[in-house]
Amino acid sequence: MENFRKVRTLEEESPLPFPDLPPDVVEMKVKEGSKIRNLMNFAMAQMELKGRRQIVFSGCGRAVTKTITCVEIMKRKLGGLHQVTKVRYKTLLEVWENQDPLPGSGAQNLTVHKNVPSICILLSRDPLDPNQTGYQPPEPRHGLEPQLGQAGEDMSGSSSKGRRWDSRINQPSSLFLFFPHRMFRSLLSQRCP
Repeated sequence: MENFRKVRTLEEESPLPFPDLPPDVVEMKVKEGSKIRNLMNFAMAQMELKGRRQIVFSGCGRAVTKTITCVEIMKRKLGGLHQVTKVRYKTLLEVWENQDPLPGSGAQNLTVHKNVPSICILLSRDPLDPNQTGYQPPEPRHGLEPQLGQAGEDMSGSSSKGRRWDSRINQPSSLFLFFPHRMFRSLLSQRCP
């Protein structure tokens, strides 16, 4: 293989694994080199400005984690989205070209079939069948925010003592929501002699 160079990679086209999708559903094909900012700008415009009800994110190989990241960002920004996740394998065809062909040798190109993991995630504003495999209901809108009483006091029973403030999001740091200072220090001291 040291004399071969990868020329191109082709992805076998396969239908989306979701039945009854509208024909004009937007499919965001996430690639390894895709910029999350660009993907999210386009996807958010489709859902907010064009009023789409459903969108599909798909990615394979090393793009699977980026696909999941995009979905989580969209769920957090829009809220109230139903989700169905399907995992499968996809076949990639890699074409390799011989860089140092010997006279009279046979193969100039080599085609390799690779099976790579693939993920397809459907996000929908409309309710989906909760009995299908991979279904996730919408997350509560404000799960980590403290409950405020009539006078605006914190009714959740937890104090803000020992928490750090995250100025980027103007709320307590999420790490310190779960680990107040004393508990966090004791956890660190147990790990570090």
